Amino acid sequence: MSCYFIAQINIKNKTEYQKYLDNADDIFKKFNGKYLAVDNSPIVLEGKWNYSRTVLIKFDNKHDFEKWYYSDEYQHILKFRFNAAHCDSILISGKD
Repeated sequence: MSCYFIAQINIKNKTEYQKYLDNADDIFKKFNGKYLAVDNSPIVLEGKWNYSRTVLIKFDNKHDFEKWYYSDEYQHILKFRFNAAHCDSILISGKD
């Protein structure tokens, strides 16, 4: 069953966040994920929006997601995102 990683990010330090971005795509390519959306200015329809970026990534299954997210390579760069931004992220299951 497919799954979707959704991250809502409020970037506080663009220089530090760039260290994360500089390596994220190369690491991501090693796994079976697909970027579906990356948006720095979504349209708020309801509620309040306290983020500066939203990312939506699809994985064919939870195992592929876990291989990516918990990989040593990703965990190594994740510290840059943690230092540079507040991020709320979730993993949801697809309907297939």
